[in-house]
Amino acid sequence: MLINVMDKGLVTLPKKMRDRLGIKPGDTVDIEVKDDEIVLKPVRVVPKSQEYFWTEKVQKRIMQSEKDIEAGRFRDFEDADELMEELHGED
Repeated sequence: MLINVMDKGLVTLPKKMRDRLGIKPGDTVDIEVKDDEIVLKPVRVVPKSQEYFWTEKVQKRIMQSEKDIEAGRFRDFEDADELMEELHGED
């Protein structure tokens, strides 16, 4: 597909491409030159304060939690006091 380069190097990504890749206004793309080609890749920028959430350790724990919930391995508590009693082993 051919597109024109506008003033200041601007290009418009065709709607079909944006839709296929899920690119929406305001999204970020990574651009690099490989040999004689320009490669654009959509990326998701994660705020520094939320980086921990995407670590392998946390993602594994989340997946295990989802499996536990699906298998019914959880308990509901009436309130925070009941939860704290359970955590502290009080009867």
